[in-house]
Amino acid sequence: MAYDRFGDDGVLQLRDDLPDPPVGPDTVLVRVHAAGVSQVDLDIRAGGLAGSFPHRFPIIPGWDVAGVVETAGPAVVDFAPGDEVFGCVRRDDVQWGTAAELVPAPQRCLWRKPESLSFAEAGALPYAGLTAYQALAEVLDIGEGDRVLVHDASGGVGFTAVQIAVALGAHVIGTASPRHHGFVRDAGAAEMLDPGAGPISEQLSEPVDAVLDLVGGATLADAPKQVRDVSRIASAVDLSVRELGGHYVFVRPEQHDLQELARMADAGQLRVPIAKAFPLEDLVAAHRLVGEGNVRGRVVITLR
Repeated sequence: MAYDRFGDDGVLQLRDDLPDPPVGPDTVLVRVHAAGVSQVDLDIRAGGLAGSFPHRFPIIPGWDVAGVVETAGPAVVDFAPGDEVFGCVRRDDVQWGTAAELVPAPQRCLWRKPESLSFAEAGALPYAGLTAYQALAEVLDIGEGDRVLVHDASGGVGFTAVQIAVALGAHVIGTASPRHHGFVRDAGAAEMLDPGAGPISEQLSEPVDAVLDLVGGATLADAPKQVRDVSRIASAVDLSVRELGGHYVFVRPEQHDLQELARMADAGQLRVPIAKAFPLEDLVAAHRLVGEGNVRGRVVITLR
């Protein structure tokens, strides 16, 4: 699936006329079994990241992938043909995405697929998992006993973040609409708050040690009242967090972090609920479902 211009989901077309992607010396060619669909795919399609990356049309969307190595470039040392891998193919340009039979992935973007996860589950994990892990483990330095507030805890990144924070030893407080509270508690959240019931800072019994913001706007503006130290606020959606003294997190491919996600999954600390799986040719429907919001679990496309 590809598009030749920015726009709504109507620009997506099934294409059989595109050449096989190039395989550079540090590149792994992956035969795709599953690819996650995230809000970032919709933002890129709309032109929202045109100022951040070179874009080369036609663009194949998608960053998340799970599949099998088809070919490895001569400088690749970590993978060989036949290896099962997963990763976030966030290249330095936007062109060769994962909504395709074959995707060229720099080896830094991949790790071995967790044995405990299906291809669909593994293909839905990397973007959400890396965003959550990098925010919690690296930026916020979450450790044993920390009280961590995760906003939009029922979303793809939020649900994963709850599990990772618990695995790091934190006491997790999540925010979500009441109908999602049970879902998030199943991920390990000790407390749940309702953002529709007023400012979260007024619902907390005491300030928390760290905040992961996945909402932005008024929710982020309230964050300094929610946390003891504003330097322990991280947002993956709103750059204005820097003006508050916090940190903006933009996902980056990192083998070590993918390895940690795989370890957590195989240790039973991380699960990936699939809201719906679509065949590749139904990518438009997958984008629409993600764009509607309020999806409980991850959306994926499958090719096998």
